[in-house]
Amino acid sequence: MSGPISPEDSATYIDEKRESVSRRSFELYPSRDTVVGNTHVRRALPKRQRRTIGAWCFADHFGPERLNGKPGMEVGPHPHIGLQTVTWLIEGEIVHRDSLGSEQPIHPGQLNLMTAGRGVSHSEESSGRKLPSIHGIQLWVAQPDTTRNDEPAFEHHDAIPEATFDNASAKVFMGSFGGATSSARTDTPIVGMEATLGIGASIFALRKDFEYGLIVLGGKVAFNSQMITPGNLAYFGTSRDELSLTAHEPSIFLLLGGEPFPYEPLMWWNFVARSREEITQAYSDWQSHAERFGQLTSVLDRIEAPKPQWL
Repeated sequence: MSGPISPEDSATYIDEKRESVSRRSFELYPSRDTVVGNTHVRRALPKRQRRTIGAWCFADHFGPERLNGKPGMEVGPHPHIGLQTVTWLIEGEIVHRDSLGSEQPIHPGQLNLMTAGRGVSHSEESSGRKLPSIHGIQLWVAQPDTTRNDEPAFEHHDAIPEATFDNASAKVFMGSFGGATSSARTDTPIVGMEATLGIGASIFALRKDFEYGLIVLGGKVAFNSQMITPGNLAYFGTSRDELSLTAHEPSIFLLLGGEPFPYEPLMWWNFVARSREEITQAYSDWQSHAERFGQLTSVLDRIEAPKPQWL
C-alpha cells in the first residue's frame, strides 16, 4: 500500500518555500484517518508540522482489521520516483508485484523493500488466502541526490536480526540498533525497528545525531508523563542519548530514526522529488505509459495520476 500524498498531509506539494520547524526535544502529533484502496489507514507522516524524520517521509499504519472474508488489500499498479517503499506486517499476508518482474509474498516479521530511483511501478494485493486479519505499516524513505536517479531495485528479507533489552525485544529491519544490523539497503543513515515491551520500564540507547519517531502499533507506552497510543506520532529531536519508556500493558511500537535530512523533499501523489518540473515529467510519463515505469500485469485496475495543481 503506497500513498498517495494529499494536501492534508503536506504543504510542500504546492509551496516550495520551506517552513522553519524547530527540532524540539519532544512533540506529539495525531495521525490522520484516510483510505487507500479499500484499506483504512492512520497516516502518521508527513505532517504539515513535521514532514520528515531522518529520511523517513511517509508512514501509513493499517489495521488491525478483521477481514471476515473480504480481500485484505487491493492497491492497483501505480508509480514511484525518488523513494524506497518499506512494507512491514504484524498480521496477514500481502503479495508485492512490480515492473521489475518481482512477485513476492510478505508475512509478519519479513521485509519488502522497493527502491524506486528514477522510476518503478508496483501493486500490492491480497494473496487470495482467507486470512482472519491484516495489520502492518507502509513506510517511505526519501532517497538522497546521490541515488534518487539510479535504476530501481527490489529486495526481500525473511531473516530479520533481533536485539534484546531489559523488558523488551526488537526486530531491526533497517539500519542498526542495540547491536543488531539489518542487511537491507539504506541510502542515508537511518534505523527502523519493531519493539515489543513487557509491562514495566525499558531504556533504549539512541544516537545523538539522529532524530526519532515512535508509532505505537498495539497497547500504549508512556514517555515521562505523556501517554503515547495508536493513532499518534511521537517525535524526539537530536541530542538525546537514551529513550526511557514505560508500558502498563504488553505493547508494540515502531521506532524510526535517522540523521536529519539535508532538505525537505517535494512530495506529490506517489512521487518524491526536488522540483515541480521533475514531478510534472513523472506525471506525464505515467499518463503516457512511458517505458520509464515499465510494464506490470495485475488483476487490479491501473491507478491514474491526478493532474498536478500547478498545471
